[in-house]
Amino acid sequence: MEIKFEKEYLRELYEVGKTTDKKYWFQPDVVKKYQARIETLENAENVNKLFTFNSFHYKVLKGDKKGVSSIRVNEQYRIEFKTTQVASKTVVTVCNILELSNHYK
Repeated sequence: MEIKFEKEYLRELYEVGKTTDKKYWFQPDVVKKYQARIETLENAENVNKLFTFNSFHYKVLKGDKKGVSSIRVNEQYRIEFKTTQVASKTVVTVCNILELSNHYK
């Protein structure tokens, strides 16, 4: 899948491992797992591949977050994203990462 980041701090966390905005500071183990999850999303051929990873707890959310999907980073944090498919010679799934959210807030 092609990955796009909606917020700059999400891109920085993935590429650099930390962010310049202290508002979005996370524990090092959360950042490492976040990076690993984004890598897995990049390498996935399509969204259906995410169902094969039981630890991800892949879900399409309902209610006020309709159309948003999520995978688990750890017990506390989730990556929220939207996917779209671009039809051309090859089908490309674009994954737009929306947020690294604390599931229990």
